[in-house]
Amino acid sequence: MTKCDECNGWLNPALAADAAVKRGNDILLIQRKHPPMQGAWALPGGFVERDEDPEVAAVRELLEETGLEGENPELLMVMGDPKRDPRKHIVSVVYSVSVSEDQQPVAGDDAQDAKFWPLDYVLSGQLELAGDHMQIIKNWFNL
Repeated sequence: MTKCDECNGWLNPALAADAAVKRGNDILLIQRKHPPMQGAWALPGGFVERDEDPEVAAVRELLEETGLEGENPELLMVMGDPKRDPRKHIVSVVYSVSVSEDQQPVAGDDAQDAKFWPLDYVLSGQLELAGDHMQIIKNWFNL
């Protein structure tokens, strides 16, 4: 393992958390506002902050990026391919998160848009997805 002189520690992967939200046959996606993959669609998520539990981070990122208040996060999967993000090695912990039916997504923070998409349309490949988010969705639905 390589030691990092700049950070006075080890070069470890960064940790992220994503929220997987389903409503009927639709899934929630945000459109990325910033590079990398600007304009592509992804599950709401972002980096886990210092001293933050990843499941808390998933709910926080959901609120920041969509305005939706999530609850009952349940671990779905962990994605850790070192090449899954062009910035650096980022491990993402993905949670299924519930939101009430009366809430509607509104883009905020790092999202330029946020909406529910029909799962069949997303799986058709007609929508540009960021990084490995198509694989996350396929894993989520055991496809």
